[in-house]
Amino acid sequence: MILAELPDILAARKKINMPLSKEKYSHRDRLEIILSGEKPDCYAASFWRHFYHKENNAKGTAGAMLDFQKEFDWDFMKINPRADYHIEDWGFEQKWSSSEFQKHAAVKYPVSKASDWGKIEPLKTTAPVLAEHLQVVSLIRKGVGRDFPILMTVFTPLAIAGRMVENDNLLVEHLRNHPDKIHRALKAITDTFVKYVQELRNAGADGIFFATTQWASSNLVTWKEYEEFGVPYDLEVIKASEKDSLNLFHVCSSNNYLSQLARIDYNCKMYNWDGDDPTNSPLDKAYELLKGKTLVGGVDHRGWLLKSEPDEIPYQMQRIKKYLDPRRVIIGPGCSIAPEVPKENLRAIRENL
Repeated sequence: MILAELPDILAARKKINMPLSKEKYSHRDRLEIILSGEKPDCYAASFWRHFYHKENNAKGTAGAMLDFQKEFDWDFMKINPRADYHIEDWGFEQKWSSSEFQKHAAVKYPVSKASDWGKIEPLKTTAPVLAEHLQVVSLIRKGVGRDFPILMTVFTPLAIAGRMVENDNLLVEHLRNHPDKIHRALKAITDTFVKYVQELRNAGADGIFFATTQWASSNLVTWKEYEEFGVPYDLEVIKASEKDSLNLFHVCSSNNYLSQLARIDYNCKMYNWDGDDPTNSPLDKAYELLKGKTLVGGVDHRGWLLKSEPDEIPYQMQRIKKYLDPRRVIIGPGCSIAPEVPKENLRAIRENL
């Protein structure tokens, strides 16, 4: 398979001027080896971040992602669109940031009172902002060629609902006091994104980076509440991505429900969470919990990645490689890295895989 596909792999790398590394396998081949539980030629790795000053249009977002990949040659790309692309077509408004290091400023939220949930109706995939992000995927696929794995970020339906309100506690109050209204809105959101993830695959995504944001956590809701307002809708969306989809399940936040979610078939080959958060399970302690799955993480993205000097990174890499099995773990952050992370630190990670 590798020899047969070599011309296409070389063409894909040349297309975005990737360095032809001395590594034995292509990125996709290396991922397939790890996903099958076999030992790769080296550790695989991927990191992702926002480029706030470039992400207010399709070409800007795609260009930023392609430039980041060209510079660091990661093993897969997690596309980092602007976080609120999910809800802009439902009336969310924001003021664009012109700074690489500053988030966009929210101007208007779709929901401010319980009755507003009744306005949330299913959207067509041709809605302007959703269509814009299909174009992002298409542009990136053209930029990297067919062999390089790309995942598009999609939030879970409850996480999408959570971005429609200014304060998380407002959604918590509504789901406890007005559950019928929330279920109706979640159904509309789910119907929208069931169709949308199918179109993401058609646009060229290998799968989705399926993120719970802060909602699969005891910080906001009980597990029983997530079982009711999260899991059924999650499963509808993830099913729509099809069985062959290269999905990564990102369970965000501290005090997360990873152990409960691991018992449910989410059709995700990879799992990512902040294993350096003391309230969550460390990666090397989750091998049995996520048996047969590939774990993504190991790098303390708020700690040493951000604060270390570049010449300290080789030591940190040696340290984590002592306890992370390359057959089970892809090196990465526990969440999106800050734009302030020094590029020299990322380069040092890439050089020490």
